[in-house]
Parts: sequence; C-alpha cells; structure tokens
Amino acid sequence: MTGPNASGKGEVAKYLQALGFSVHSLSDVVRDAATAAHLDHTRDNLIAIGNRLREEGGPGVLSQRILDRLNGASVVDSIRGPGEVEALRTLPRFVLLGIDAPLALRFERSVRRGRTGDGATLDEFARKEARENSSTETGQQLQRTLALADRTLYNDASLEILHERVRAALATLGVTLPG
Repeated sequence: MTGPNASGKGEVAKYLQALGFSVHSLSDVVRDAATAAHLDHTRDNLIAIGNRLREEGGPGVLSQRILDRLNGASVVDSIRGPGEVEALRTLPRFVLLGIDAPLALRFERSVRRGRTGDGATLDEFARKEARENSSTETGQQLQRTLALADRTLYNDASLEILHERVRAALATLGVTLPG
C-alpha cells in the first residue's frame, strides 16, 4: 500500500499498523537475502541484492515472496518496481498509495535517522537516489512505480497532517479505517 521514496512511507505503515493492519516490507525480503549471503545491510548491498533477486526471479519476485502472508488488512511497504505492483495487483482490493516528499526534506529525514550509506551530503544523497531510478526491469524504478499509485500523498508537513492525508486518500479509494 505504500510507495517508493524515503519520504515517510515507514510512518504511514506505522500509522496503519496502529489501526490494526499487518505490515510487510519488501525490504525485509531483501534484508533476509543479504543476511543469508553474509552481507552487511548497507544501502548499496541491499540494492545489489534486490536487483539480483529480480534478475533471478523476475521483476515481481519480492512481492510474490510475501503474497501468501497478506491476509486481511495488510500494508506492503518499500515497493520499488512496477513488477512488484503488478504482482500485488493480483490481490482483491489492492490499493497503492505513493508517498513522496521534496528531495531536501527526504535528505534531512535520512540524516536525522542516522541512516548510514544514504549519503552524507544532499548531492551524494541525490546521486544515490538517482541510481534507484533504473530503466531496467530488474533495477529499482522509483518514479515509474510512483506513477502507478492510485493516489500520491506528499509528506511535507507534520505526521498529523500526513495521517489525515492517508485517511482521506483511503476513504476516496473505498478503504474505511477504524475511528
């Protein structure tokens, strides 16, 4: 249900989890594969592992690996490719929310979280993010994935406002949230 940029998608997943949704991250599939390969969970390693998994299993492999876990109200986080969306669209009532924020704000949030490997400067962060917009089926395609969203939300304000935007967007898509 949540989209591709490092712009608050984790916050949306946390919010929906607090409302009773189960949360599943495609990044966890990649992290599990990195652990099995005895690799550190650096951004570069995770991107390489994700690309390798897609090369070996097809563009929707990460989503396919979690489909059987998606029962009831579920959130899928860290969707980074159109093939992943295509696999998830086989589910009844699947809705894709794209979450985006201005580049500078994404960088600021990354720095606050202390995420190593995301880039120490705004320029480095932007270069790394640009690499995540591959034109190949087996690479990450953040912008193409974001374009597939049923609704795109901008996370450029407070968490309270983001939560209001999530609630409103889901309501327009026929998803009723508790409370």
